[in-house]
Amino acid sequence: MFYKLFQIQNPKGVMGINRRNLELVYRHNHRKHYRLADDKVLTKQLLEAHKIATATTYAVIRKTGNIKRKWEQCKQYDAVAIKPANGCGGDGIKILKKDSEGNFRSGGRVWTDTEVYKHITSIVSGFFSMNSLDSCLIEKCIVPHPFFAEIYNAGVPDFRVITLKGTPIMAMLRMPTSESDGKANLHQKGVGIGIHMGKGVLTQVYDGKRYTHHHPDNPNPVYGKEIPYWEEILTLSEKTAEIFPLDYLGIDIVIDEAEGPQIMEVNVRPGLGIQLVNRCGLQQSINENLITSNLLS
Repeated sequence: MFYKLFQIQNPKGVMGINRRNLELVYRHNHRKHYRLADDKVLTKQLLEAHKIATATTYAVIRKTGNIKRKWEQCKQYDAVAIKPANGCGGDGIKILKKDSEGNFRSGGRVWTDTEVYKHITSIVSGFFSMNSLDSCLIEKCIVPHPFFAEIYNAGVPDFRVITLKGTPIMAMLRMPTSESDGKANLHQKGVGIGIHMGKGVLTQVYDGKRYTHHHPDNPNPVYGKEIPYWEEILTLSEKTAEIFPLDYLGIDIVIDEAEGPQIMEVNVRPGLGIQLVNRCGLQQSINENLITSNLLS
């Protein structure tokens, strides 16, 4: 059963882009530090330096002349994630997995070495980052925890946790759908699932238009479903926020089947759709957290 789109209980607590930028991004994040979060290579270097769990880096490619050599080194692995260091919204990310014959596949078809070279060249040339140049990050491919397969068995879901001055204030689970090409981003037809922060359970599913108690490709209800590793996810968010010289962050966390929660990336300007997913404005959430933590001091 679908729920009608509703008025958020406290409309004054809902933030638009301008208010979010003025009161949260610009007020709490110094521009000189943005690159630490915007550049995935720099983010991973900082995480690794502080021994915070993140996917193993296989290669960083900054020059087209190094593509062939570094790709040959990566071909020993059964699965890899290829990402633009400065990309956004999931653009340019390719997950390649070997089939039984040892060929890398993505999107149901074999990818030749030449196609991989072309894709990495596009990344390094800045095609996905709107920069004149970029770096290509090749890392270990996450194997999602079985918890996610109970909801939808495709792609790599992640938790988005918003932190303010090191305190988690709001979170959601982002899930791929049959229409999102394996991506969990809301603007690419993924869905958001609200989270009750105190209980560590899922709430309603939001597809950008309607609310339900189940994923659009799976009728099994998710409302009230307990999240594995929830306390570890919150702790990992807090530790990550501590090492960044940025006080307002969107921290994306995956749960690997073997290695548990890991940081996927960090965002200086996390999207505002999380308010609709949770049926709660950011200001309302901040005010609730002020009861136990003086976040705005």
